[in-house]
Amino acid sequence: MLRRIDNHVIELVLGDITLQEVDAIVNAANSRLAGGGGVDGAIHRRGGKSIMEETKEKHPEGCPTGSAVVTKAGKLAAKHVIHAVGPVWSGGERNERELLASAYRRCLELCSENRIHSVAFPSLSTGAYRFPVELAANIALKTVADYLRNESDSKTVRFCLFDQRTFDAYAAVLQTYNS
Repeated sequence: MLRRIDNHVIELVLGDITLQEVDAIVNAANSRLAGGGGVDGAIHRRGGKSIMEETKEKHPEGCPTGSAVVTKAGKLAAKHVIHAVGPVWSGGERNERELLASAYRRCLELCSENRIHSVAFPSLSTGAYRFPVELAANIALKTVADYLRNESDSKTVRFCLFDQRTFDAYAAVLQTYNS
């Protein structure tokens, strides 16, 4: 599924983010940037140890929730990995919505700063961090669309979603956007 916003593209695919042929893929990282399971584990396994080595060297203090940092992508097809730290869902009482939007926005800012024209995102915070998928889809797509409306360099933003339920939630939101 695809939607255009000015000279930009937002697209949804079902699949493995580590196989995406884009300039950068986004890693759903923890605040220690210490590696883990899910998307994070898959990226580090496929990309190799150089990603973790660079992360430890350049960001020894980790990364705060709602932010992101960039590294090279090791053995992945992408050139960069953007390590984004989304919030753990705590019922919506701890600024989780704002922190999730901030994480997506920071990733896009890093794309602009590093001349990254195509990026693949997972659904941040909806796995082990338990953020409700439907709410996360709304926040993610609104944040990306708002950012792109103010961005002059053409970008392709792909959401690479791991399962059909998540894809369907994002598709329901994206269908409401005009091409």
